Amino acid sequence: MSIAFNDLGRHVATMEAEIEAASLRVLRSGWFVLGPEVRAFEAEWAAYCGARHCISLATGTDALILGLRALGLQAGDEVLTVANAGSYTTFATHTVGATPRYVDVDPQHYTLDPSQLAAAITPRTKVIVPVHLYGQVANLEAILAVAADHQLPVIEDCAQAHGARYQGQPVGTFGALATFSFYPTKNLGALGDGGAIITNDDALAAKIKQLRTYGWANKYQVTLEHGTNSRLDELQAAILRVKLAHLDAQNARRQALAARYNAGLAATPIQCPQLDDAQHVQHLYVVRVAAEQRQALRDHLQAAGIGSDIHYPIADHQQPAWAERYQDVHLPVTEALSNEILSLPCYPELSDAEVDQVIHCIQAFFAK
Repeated sequence: MSIAFNDLGRHVATMEAEIEAASLRVLRSGWFVLGPEVRAFEAEWAAYCGARHCISLATGTDALILGLRALGLQAGDEVLTVANAGSYTTFATHTVGATPRYVDVDPQHYTLDPSQLAAAITPRTKVIVPVHLYGQVANLEAILAVAADHQLPVIEDCAQAHGARYQGQPVGTFGALATFSFYPTKNLGALGDGGAIITNDDALAAKIKQLRTYGWANKYQVTLEHGTNSRLDELQAAILRVKLAHLDAQNARRQALAARYNAGLAATPIQCPQLDDAQHVQHLYVVRVAAEQRQALRDHLQAAGIGSDIHYPIADHQQPAWAERYQDVHLPVTEALSNEILSLPCYPELSDAEVDQVIHCIQAFFAK
């Protein structure tokens, strides 16, 4: 029995009738951009997150870019973030003309290490962007304390943390604003691209709404520079409304699968994610294996018909496009993780038997 790393076909099939009905509703409405479905989804997602405002956008990357622009980031400014999260925040920072500065990550949760944050702040630092990576929540209490001491805003990157909570409060509501991606593989994913920003700041919300549509104050009247065209379409909004109703149950299933993995892999040399708090929503189930064994383990899994992946194999400061300017940057934990992490199948439609098959395959690898 082969096991795909992810299977969006199985995922969508569980909601097929609801998605078909929502799609047909949009087709019959004759309204396809910034209409009633978008408004309804924005209201529902804001309410789910406990935020005053949701501004939907075309992609999660656009959410990062417009979030930075709304906070006034420009050339010469610095953004403090992590280098192990797939380059998306780095790309957005470069897009607005600012410069990323990297803070190493916690070796247990792989999120921004607050103990190293204050030392990284310079007079040019304008914003801190922690990433809730793999559905694991960054140490917001400590990060926000440092941010407050230095009067810096925080953008929460929640692209992989839909439905996660921190001290009982939904993520995304702690900083000045938060960004989400609705790429199809996310815990809450569309059937195409999509993104959003949530915020409790009325002025920021108004500015972001204006930026997403060319910087228009009124139709064809541009009053903000650096606006763009970034809009969630009606069809994706309708589909997201359907899927939002299933999010909590699907997150609970992800947590159950992760717990099953942890129990089954406890006797192996693998470092499993910490599951000491149900706030984590296990967007990805990422283990840590010795660098010299990782590829051999992947080959072993593949031979057994089991998919795996690496999220992410190259740290931002070591990417070919930017490596030269970061030659003097050393992030020991981030760099080690690039060579040791491995993502195993973990999506709500997986059966217990399939997870057990993955576990037994890994056990057999180490038994040899």
